[in-house]
Amino acid sequence: MNRWSRHRRTTSLLLGSVLTAVTVTACGGGAQGGSEPESVSEKEIRAALEKSTELTVWSWSGSLPDVAEAFEKKYPKVKIKVENVGTAAEQYTKLQNAIKAGKGAPDLATVEYSAIPQYALSGALVDLKRFGFDSLKDEFTPATWDSVNVGDGLYELPLNAGPMALFYNKKTFDKFDIAVPTTWDEYLEAGKKLQKADPEYFISADNGNAGLTESLIWSAGGRPFKADGEKITVDLQDAGSKKYAESYQKLLDAKVLSGVAGWSNEWFQGLADGKIATLTSGAWMAGILKGSVAKASGDWRVAPMPSYDGETTTSVNGGGSLAMTEQSDKKLAAAAFLRYVSAEEGADITQATGSFPARAKALAAEKFLGAEDEYFGGQEVNRVFADSLAAVGEGWQYLPYDVYAITIFNDKVGKAYTGEKTLQDGLNAWEQELLKYGKDQGFSVN
Repeated sequence: MNRWSRHRRTTSLLLGSVLTAVTVTACGGGAQGGSEPESVSEKEIRAALEKSTELTVWSWSGSLPDVAEAFEKKYPKVKIKVENVGTAAEQYTKLQNAIKAGKGAPDLATVEYSAIPQYALSGALVDLKRFGFDSLKDEFTPATWDSVNVGDGLYELPLNAGPMALFYNKKTFDKFDIAVPTTWDEYLEAGKKLQKADPEYFISADNGNAGLTESLIWSAGGRPFKADGEKITVDLQDAGSKKYAESYQKLLDAKVLSGVAGWSNEWFQGLADGKIATLTSGAWMAGILKGSVAKASGDWRVAPMPSYDGETTTSVNGGGSLAMTEQSDKKLAAAAFLRYVSAEEGADITQATGSFPARAKALAAEKFLGAEDEYFGGQEVNRVFADSLAAVGEGWQYLPYDVYAITIFNDKVGKAYTGEKTLQDGLNAWEQELLKYGKDQGFSVN
């Protein structure tokens, strides 16, 4: 089960106190400075697997212990100690404390794609080009490969993906004779029709969600964040961001969105009884619905996410893999396990748990694409997700302090969801705070 994006959205404010060390270090050069790391051969990596070694891995992934067990059977000299030190916020705090102390970090750790720049630019992560892993580029989808590259460095091998799609309750749509919307204008009209028919029904729920906002801006063509070493640009008034804000503001003005908080009991109940009729989310949401809204099996379907102006460009929400820390003194064995997790048998084990794959060959397999999902009424949902992943817009970047950006989103934008300010005004306030924060950390900001 893939819950990467859920963890992003629930990231705690406790991260704010530890991000300073990351960004200040980044401005000192970090991964960009110093001499190029010495490359190693495949022979050296293989030899390391014949030596008694114990690797420590920090991860909240439910499938990783099974992957570790399979690896140990294949390479009995190597023991993998998987430690769940907490989900995203808690783990990131512990990881940053270890980085700041210069000791105590694991050999490998789960790091979400959005958080990679934060650690890569500080020099805390190993550039995997050292092991020749850049040669594996063609094994992964372009969208996920772009997510693990920062500057000139490669910091993870992709494991899963969160291509955006529209999850909709067919039972509700049929009840009120609503057609599946293909554009955001049609989505608005569907929401109005629902509300007119029964005020207890909403087209969706949103009380402020930074991850969703970023993904919708991305699909609208917005590229508000740019990072080039010490130079940071934040522009939440670019054309794509404005397109998103204008479109989404219509949903807020029409009051077709429920104000129920995501992941609350009320939210899950709304999904179960169809009174929250859609979700625009990453592919991992399929696993959430199956696990937490099981009684609605057969009611839900998946469609392409609504488009702006009929364009097919999509985006991603969530995803992550394993990164190697510079503190590790067992880098060769760690490299072997990292590759096993994302590019070898370990990726098959994770995929079998319902994680949407990042490997190109998995997405090209007819058995995978044509699998009929009973929960979704026998629909071949993987085809929808795969098409979305292939249409992800290029050029998106996260800030090197995106984790912090998410923690302050509702403080700056939240009032837009209650009608106390416009969404664009909220985005403008968010922009100003992100620029100020970047400047305070020593970045050159625009």
